[in-house]
Amino acid sequence: MASMTAEQRGPEPIDWALAERIASRVAGRDPLGLSYLGSSMLRDFAEVTAEAEAAVSDLTGLRPEFKAEAVVLDRGGWVTANIGSMRRLLAPLSERASGMNYDGILAPIGRSVAGAELGLLLGYVAQRVLGQYDLMVADEGGDADAVYYVGPNILALEKRFAFRPLDFRRWIALHEVTHRAQFSGVPWLRGYFTAQVGDLLASAEPDLRRVVGAVANGVNEVLHRRNPLNERGAVGLFATPAQRVILDRMQALMSLLEGHGNAVMNRLGADMVDGQERMARVLQARRNARGATAILQRLIGLEMKMRQYEVGEAFVDGVERLAGFAAIDAAWRAPECLPTLAELEDPSAWLARVDSLVTS
Repeated sequence: MASMTAEQRGPEPIDWALAERIASRVAGRDPLGLSYLGSSMLRDFAEVTAEAEAAVSDLTGLRPEFKAEAVVLDRGGWVTANIGSMRRLLAPLSERASGMNYDGILAPIGRSVAGAELGLLLGYVAQRVLGQYDLMVADEGGDADAVYYVGPNILALEKRFAFRPLDFRRWIALHEVTHRAQFSGVPWLRGYFTAQVGDLLASAEPDLRRVVGAVANGVNEVLHRRNPLNERGAVGLFATPAQRVILDRMQALMSLLEGHGNAVMNRLGADMVDGQERMARVLQARRNARGATAILQRLIGLEMKMRQYEVGEAFVDGVERLAGFAAIDAAWRAPECLPTLAELEDPSAWLARVDSLVTS
């Protein structure tokens, strides 16, 4: 079936322009980003990204076809890049939703509310993110294979904790370049990931009544003293049983990628980064923030991201203890070799299963 024209579709269900304005306002501007300290960042990140790329490829055997491009952004630039990525990612769902007939004043109000909420969340994340490999940008061929570094946030941590800039920047680059190596060096992984996202969006029902029902179910869980957000974050409130299967599969994959990324970063950082142990302690404490910040992280699913680090690292460590660091390479053979959520808690079970796949 042919896609509808913009006139036929009507407005998108999210006011993206409003989301970007609010996110940029919430993210704020750090004067460090305008200081003389910022001038060294592009040069340094070009250097350490190339170093990290060579080291990661030598250790993991994952060799992307093209060289990475280091892009240093301020918070507003990061917001703009991620708004574009999210808009592309959600395009199929947006097209279906915009073709539905939501009459009355609630339609524009709904677009504004969605845009405002998204803007608040992105603005919050923009204050904290240090680096990112943007898979969607790489897919679009814009800043092809760009690795983002958020300059003001990096400068702020360097100043606060007196990190040696080149070492801290090299340490961040090691982690982000490892993620790029995973998606660009494993031939099937990018397609597998985007297929999972596509399946999730294809099964999503853009129905406001479903949203209201999900919120009501969440309230009922709270009244029964159960946590409605669990490890899927707020997304889990709106998921059908079929969608939860996909979410669990994606959660397992992301835990593996985060754990592998940290393992590679720490293994290489021990030789390449002066002060790595202290940097790791600082960022661990930063991830484990409590109070109002922790509540917000729980609501938007960031705590799930933090648990991904913990579970993934424990899994990779367990595999290494049982069979050596190179044993994790079995995960890159094929989608069926990826660990499940249950196997992340039991590395020996995963090793036995992937070994049986090879010998069968």
